[in-house]
Amino acid sequence: MATDRPPALEQATPTDGARRTRTAPRWLRIAAPIVATVLVVTPIAYLWFGSLMPAGYSVLSMGIPDYGGGPVPAGGHDHGSGVPGGNGPTRSVTDLIADPSRKADVVVDLVARQQDVTVGGRTIRGYTVNNTTPGPAISAIEGQLIEVHLRNESVTAGISLHWHGLDVPNADDGVAGVTQNAVLIGQSFNYRFVADHAGTYWYHSHQISNEQVSGGLFGPLVIRPRTPVARRGSDVTAIAHTYGGTRTINGQGSDLRVPAKPGQAVRVRVINTDNALMELWSGGAYRVLAIDGRELFGPTTVTGRALTLTGGGRADVELTAPGDGSAVRLQLSKATAVIVGSGETAAPAQPNASLDLLHYGTPEPLPFDPTHPDRRFMYSIGHRPGFYLGKPGLYWSVNGRLFPNVPMYVVREGDVAVMTISNHSGEVHPMHLHGHHAVVLSRNGVDATGSPWWIDSLNVLDGETYVIAFVADNPGIWMDHCHNLKHAAQGMVAHLMYEGVTTPFRIDGDEDNHPE
Repeated sequence: MATDRPPALEQATPTDGARRTRTAPRWLRIAAPIVATVLVVTPIAYLWFGSLMPAGYSVLSMGIPDYGGGPVPAGGHDHGSGVPGGNGPTRSVTDLIADPSRKADVVVDLVARQQDVTVGGRTIRGYTVNNTTPGPAISAIEGQLIEVHLRNESVTAGISLHWHGLDVPNADDGVAGVTQNAVLIGQSFNYRFVADHAGTYWYHSHQISNEQVSGGLFGPLVIRPRTPVARRGSDVTAIAHTYGGTRTINGQGSDLRVPAKPGQAVRVRVINTDNALMELWSGGAYRVLAIDGRELFGPTTVTGRALTLTGGGRADVELTAPGDGSAVRLQLSKATAVIVGSGETAAPAQPNASLDLLHYGTPEPLPFDPTHPDRRFMYSIGHRPGFYLGKPGLYWSVNGRLFPNVPMYVVREGDVAVMTISNHSGEVHPMHLHGHHAVVLSRNGVDATGSPWWIDSLNVLDGETYVIAFVADNPGIWMDHCHNLKHAAQGMVAHLMYEGVTTPFRIDGDEDNHPE
């Protein structure tokens, strides 16, 4: 029988297989998003909090001690006392100095200023040392004691000087907040160290280093051999730097001309002060005499190959003026060149092949045995999201961790240490260890077969793995960081710490120390 009820008011009757929709309890509907939020926010808050540092802190209170499989001293790493190594005897970095009773052989006065710098017709805000950039060349004979009197006339953020590649006593390493306080306007600081190894080095600020170095606060340092015969011959320094986009040699936006007689050999000391690597090549033949202040054994003639020079690295390259009286060029990238000899010569095309220092020169026995090290360390470079000093972003990681929770590599004096450096970050990194020179043992599993390749600055491409070794023979607290100083300013910094060495200096805080 038909019904008079409108269709819209008819009561639905469930059919076979139909399911009723059940509504969750009200408390569960409220609690679920809260729980989900807590689960997401809590780890983020934990990471954020872990990235923060107090207003002033000691480098000894940061990081994670890594003993490299070596002995862990009684008490372990006592952050509370600031002693890397527990309860044994301690030394301060301020005690690690050159002989205070020895008279200096070379005395240098340096005055740092913050001022406009004109390069290649362009004026930029920058820095000078003794009113020039690069600053004055410091030169000494191997074995001499150098004393540098530094005065800050007008650098508002303060300054310090690091002697890049020269393994000085720790008190003179020039790292603000680690081995000294930044030198503020009107203040002075004296550095004293023995030039104990002939080679090509440079000095630069290690206070807000990315800004101050790029702005011109640096200069060359050359230590010549004590043997007069070894000091003979033509010798020129070429310090490469980019000021505000202008490529220069020795502060000039033009090629460097070096007079030479036909057949005369010239040692060109190339210093790369930029963050990025540079390529060196020549249309003629050349030899690589030294890398990072260490002579190569049995260097051979190179043609048709380019030499990679990492940021902060140095290479001593020998060119010979052509016998016909013409000139030969050493390209420092495509922008600038060192021209040896008279006359003109066209810029040679950049070779497709690179010189592999892993197999260059002649083998020579090492002064220590790296096959049975006391410590084995890993320095794995990555790039991941996270927090750096409370700020979210993509940052460089060391062994999967972000600053300040990075490794602090602990050694004892006399240890032989082997370190594996691997890069899976997507970019190249020029890795620089203060206070020590290391020898390259292998790259990507291929052993070194040429001259011992000693480095303090190593170019590590994405996807590469190097194994290096060094002797812990210079007590102190030493930075081990990327010398692309932008990367260091983003937390790509670790430290090599000697057991029992302390520091009274603090980063940030009242002294406003900012090494990177």
